[in-house]
Amino acid sequence: MHRNLIYKTIAMLKKLDIYIIKKFLGAYFLSIILIMSIAIVIDLTEKLDNFYATNLELSTIIFDYYINFIPYYANLFSSLFTFISVIFVTSKMAFNSEIIAMLASGISLKRILFPYFIAAGIIALITFFIGGYIIPPGNKVRYEFEQKYIEKKPAEKTIRNIQLKVSTNQIAYIERFELEDNTGYRFSLDTFEGKTLVSRTTSNTIHWDSTYVWTLINYTKRDFVGLKEELSMGDKTTITINMKPSDFGWIKNQYEHLSNPALKAHIEEQTQRGTAGLNLYKLEYEKRYALPFAAFVLTLIGVSLGSRKVRGGTGLHILIGFMLSITYVLSTMISSSLTVKAGFNPMVAIWSPNVVYFLIGLYLYKIAPK
Repeated sequence: MHRNLIYKTIAMLKKLDIYIIKKFLGAYFLSIILIMSIAIVIDLTEKLDNFYATNLELSTIIFDYYINFIPYYANLFSSLFTFISVIFVTSKMAFNSEIIAMLASGISLKRILFPYFIAAGIIALITFFIGGYIIPPGNKVRYEFEQKYIEKKPAEKTIRNIQLKVSTNQIAYIERFELEDNTGYRFSLDTFEGKTLVSRTTSNTIHWDSTYVWTLINYTKRDFVGLKEELSMGDKTTITINMKPSDFGWIKNQYEHLSNPALKAHIEEQTQRGTAGLNLYKLEYEKRYALPFAAFVLTLIGVSLGSRKVRGGTGLHILIGFMLSITYVLSTMISSSLTVKAGFNPMVAIWSPNVVYFLIGLYLYKIAPK
């Protein structure tokens, strides 16, 4: 079914559509190559001393760092590249009277938008796939590289004061957990019925065996039945708890290391546990859908703005487009900051710029020369 749709879409394309798509995508990828080349040179200049100090091989720098650096920042500023490309291509066509010729021959502006939106759809799909499935594992490698060779910070080995809601009626606490040997100290597991504590299990030491299986050493279990207390003790026992060591560690920018399915599963799991501070994860998840959609919004604005022929050539359009794209990026950053700092709803915050700029795009389309 999807193949038939693709074949039908290709069959509908005319020479004019292919011409616009080639110019749009060509400008988009060229802008990425140019900007990322400059970014790599600047970044390399800043970090060259670190690379020399650690005697890193060129292959390690390229394949562990820059091979993951490029897609991350290219995807991050994809909206900016899209907007500038649309403005540049459309305003140049308008300056060369190509847009006027199209309109004069009976082609509506709506029809002219068709190939632009196809190109925007291609960009959106690439952005979504790379952002959700390619970049996250690359981010993990890049952050480990930065921590080891640039920031030179030792990996965290001990986590303190861990408290997790491991089920709907159970809360686990570990005073200290050693990541090197997966062993915790001063453990307690409280079981509730409503707001009433019905059982408490404590142990001096707890060790992770596999998945959700833990071994308790020198444990005590108290069951509270009315006013009575049933006590049981032992040197060693195994227990199944819905937690694992990876739930304890706070990894820098961990939300950027998870693919879309893993990020969604993490949010759902931690929400059930009542974990606080999930707005960063929810914001990242919504951003991975909002960013590809922005390609269509900014394409609409760019075509509507750039299709008007003005004195001074394409420079004015590029300047206006650049300013609009900067305000879009800033509004996204502000809304993201409000989510993290002020607790705004992540979905509302990240989609608000798209809605606002979509309305701007509709207005510009309405007043664009037909």
